[in-house]
Amino acid sequence: MAIDAATVRRVAHLARIKTSEDRLEPLAAELNGILAWIAQLNEVDVEGVEPMTSNVAQTLRLREDEVTDGDKLSAVLSNAPKAADGFFVVPKVVE
Repeated sequence: MAIDAATVRRVAHLARIKTSEDRLEPLAAELNGILAWIAQLNEVDVEGVEPMTSNVAQTLRLREDEVTDGDKLSAVLSNAPKAADGFFVVPKVVE
């Protein structure tokens, strides 16, 4: 897909980006270069390659799922401007 100056002008208008007429052709050339690079990436054979989330293989440290800090309802609600029945009271925002 080749991008021309008219396409750059339209995209700039849609994105509300002010672009002078003398910058349209260079921008089109830059975008065509980016698209050519993406096309090169599509040619790479990735069959059998596992997806990576990091460049360093790491295993997650696991811990027991147990409650370590709780039963502080009164301390938490003491910070609230208004509380009732163990809950924060907030102003109604939906009619």
